[in-house]
Formats: sequence, C-alpha cells, structure tokens
Amino acid sequence: MGGFARERRHRVAESVRSLERAFELLEHLADAGGEMALSELTEVSGLPMPTIYRLMRTLVNRGYVRQEPSKRYALGPRLIRLGEGAGRLLGSWAGPVLSRLVDEVGETANMAVLEGDEAVYVAQVPSRHSMRMFTEVGRRVLPHCTGVGKALLSQLPERRVREVLGRTGMPARTPNTFTDADALVLELAKVRERGYALDDEEQEIGVRCVAVPLLGAPAPTALSVSGPSGRLTRETVPEVVPIMLDAAARFARELGAPAP
Repeated sequence: MGGFARERRHRVAESVRSLERAFELLEHLADAGGEMALSELTEVSGLPMPTIYRLMRTLVNRGYVRQEPSKRYALGPRLIRLGEGAGRLLGSWAGPVLSRLVDEVGETANMAVLEGDEAVYVAQVPSRHSMRMFTEVGRRVLPHCTGVGKALLSQLPERRVREVLGRTGMPARTPNTFTDADALVLELAKVRERGYALDDEEQEIGVRCVAVPLLGAPAPTALSVSGPSGRLTRETVPEVVPIMLDAAARFARELGAPAP
C-alpha cells in the first residue's frame, strides 16, 4: 500500500513538473517574439532536447503551439482565445488602481497592452476635470508616438522593437513625434533607465502623457496618466512618476506577478 502511494505521489509530481516546463517554454517563445527553433529552446531553457520535443509535440497537438514549415515552433492560435479573455479580465481588475491614480494625480488614467504592432487601451478612468483626456477602451494606437506605446516597447528586445517600427513606418502625428528608429531606440534605453516614458505632445499638440511599464505582467502592459500640457506640465512630471511607479508595483503584486 505504501509503495502504491509513493508511486502515485511520484506520478503527480512528474505531471506538475511537466506542466511547469510547458509554461516555461511558452514564455520563452513569447519573450523571443513568438517563434524559436528547437535548438534555441534547448539553449534558453536548459532542458534536454528530447524533453522539449515531447512537450512541444503535446502543445502542438493541443493548438497552443504550431510548427512552421521551417520546423521552428511558434505560438499557436488557441492562445488567442485565452489571451482575449485574460485581457478583458485584466482591464476590469485595473479599475481600482486607475481610480487611485486619478485621485492622486488628478488626470485621466489608462492601461494598455501590446497587441501585435499596436498599443491597445484596455481600461480607463477619466479625470474629474471638465477639460480632460478621453480615449475609448479598445482603441488602437501606434506605439512610437504615445507614452504607453513607448513604455510597452521598452519591455521588448531591440530586435523586436526595430521589427515593429519597420512595419508601422513611424508616421509623424505632430512636429514632436519620433520618426527615426535609431533615435527612438535611444529614447527607449532612457525609458528603461529612469522607469517611465513621456509623450511630450507627440501624439497630439496640447496633450502630455506619463506612462510606466507594469513589470512582471504576463504580456507587455503599461499604465499612464494623460492631461492637457498646461496642467500636466514638465515640472509636475517628477512628482507624478513616483506615484505611478508605486501604483504599478502594487498592481503587479495584486496580480501575483513575480518580482521584476
């Protein structure tokens, strides 16, 4: 009887370990832009190639991974439904933290995620000022000219950033918009160093936005506050940033995200 119980515990432990490894492989794929070769997965995961092959075949069969004609593995279409559902929930969970930001900063607070080559707003709490910024939930914007967009891009490796910028073309929205990829890559390095991104009337003249990445989230996510540049001045930005960083850290803990 004791041997049977030990064997059962061993099988359960092995199943849990396989599940953990499968999720780790999916995260490696996501971190690499959604596609990797078997040899690359072996290098980054440290797992034996036969183990990775077995897990990837299971994920392929379930539709969570697909194998390209080149034999490289890519994130599969079945993840889209899970991501859409999680995105909707994430937006609803963000309500309290965005409300606190509005109370503390006084300006409209937003949350956005990176979807493909665009920043998508998934939640917003408007300012109580009569003159305020308003962005529809679900609106998509190019990331190079927005605060949330730059906070999102700052979470990607440079290779992926340049791929995104190459596809979007970096059109100028105002005279302040970044339209050169090299210049924006340098700006993103500053964003990572100081912990926040700034839209200094780059999307719309008269509007300023401060954004911070939500580090530890399962996908690139950012929080922002936006308002008229006459009210959200450059001088107030250093006062706003610590409030936003604290809000992002608290929200990440509420989500159970690992420490960055």
